[in-house]
Amino acid sequence: MKKFLEEFKEFALKGNVMDMAIGVIIGGAFTAIVTAFTDDFITPIISIFGGTEFGGKIPLPGPEGNAILWGDFISAIINFVIVALILFSMLKAMNKLMNLRKKEEAEAEPTTKKCPYCCSEIDIHATKCPHCTSDIKE
Repeated sequence: MKKFLEEFKEFALKGNVMDMAIGVIIGGAFTAIVTAFTDDFITPIISIFGGTEFGGKIPLPGPEGNAILWGDFISAIINFVIVALILFSMLKAMNKLMNLRKKEEAEAEPTTKKCPYCCSEIDIHATKCPHCTSDIKE
């Protein structure tokens, strides 16, 4: 049991897990902002053009209050689309930045070469091997 707790502690305190936890918390807050945006701005605009109450219900038989809340469902779809588009845009931008970074970190030109006679590493501009004193022709 002690080993299990130590392994769990090691897992939980890794940087990737902590980054993921922070991302989930920020994602929750971001979702609340998008929901407020949809409910307070998008839904009223759609109601103006649609000419109907957007938060409508379709009553169902059975207990009172039993209804299909189609307006809430449409709002949830709009929220999902907005969040998905923003996340897609952010990931695309991050991938572009990562590709730029990779290009910058391209391998530098070599500063050494191998002597063709003794196979020792020598300076790229050397004309004579310091190890075997052979003339390097290139």
